[in-house]
Amino acid sequence: MSSVHIPGLVADARAGRQRAIARLISLVEDESPHLRAVAAALTPHTGRARVLGLTGPPGVGKSTSTSMLITALRERGQRVGVLAIDPSSPFSGGALLGDRIRLHDHTTDPGVFIRSMATRGHLGGLATATPQALRVLDAAGFDVVLVETVGVGQSEVDIVALADTTVVLLAPGMGDGIQAVKAGILEIADVLVVNKADRDGTDQTVRDLRTMIALGRRGTGPSWRQPIVRTVATTGAGSDDLMSALDSHHDWLTTHGELETGRRRRARREVEEIAVRELRARLTNISGGDTLDRLATQVAAGELDPYAAADDLIGPG
Repeated sequence: MSSVHIPGLVADARAGRQRAIARLISLVEDESPHLRAVAAALTPHTGRARVLGLTGPPGVGKSTSTSMLITALRERGQRVGVLAIDPSSPFSGGALLGDRIRLHDHTTDPGVFIRSMATRGHLGGLATATPQALRVLDAAGFDVVLVETVGVGQSEVDIVALADTTVVLLAPGMGDGIQAVKAGILEIADVLVVNKADRDGTDQTVRDLRTMIALGRRGTGPSWRQPIVRTVATTGAGSDDLMSALDSHHDWLTTHGELETGRRRRARREVEEIAVRELRARLTNISGGDTLDRLATQVAAGELDPYAAADDLIGPG
């Protein structure tokens, strides 16, 4: 790894060279020793990309909808990066579903970069490295970054902390309305999409969603009314309506100062998570872990309370 030339890689990535972009994301995913240098080199070039998150229960057509959005954004002349978060293989730890195959129509387009990332056991619907991979695509000059989560339902709410606009996809005839409420993902939606809207039950699904929106109001302060968009992603039907809803939300965020507020919140969370990981690593390394093991033994034996043990380990607050 000593031969890695970070400034050259970043320069190549900013010039649109996909191999350099892929290499930088690999360094991030692998937690390379060069990770700090990568972050330092990328940071001056970040802060411009618009981040759209797509989530929802399995089987609603997230990858097909992602493909539809890529087409619409490319028609506007925008460069698009995609992070497709897959469940991890229990054997290799790598991405299992391979969304790049499902998005094959765009793989030869130099204005599109698609990367599957494994969660590697991380809950919340995202991979641990997703924020830094997003930073790579932002610095590489992509106008829009689409983040598609794994689709496991109840643990997908992390996307709201990462995206400027969160799109929740549902489909008729799957009981998605009730499941969305149970999973807590309806509350994170900025835009609701009923995909596969050519199926029976679409009108009922839309009515259910409107009822649920009327029953629940998120937080205080400026209020955004979540639109419900009908699409058939396989044919592109509803694409214009979805783009209009996304643009309206972006305009609303900008007008009310929520875009910058959300991005500061994202940065705060990112810094906090890095600090916690670093602290955990340092604690594990204290005396080769002997100190922590000794304290754990005392706590388990009832000889020491856990707060006193923590003070012993890191010092009182």
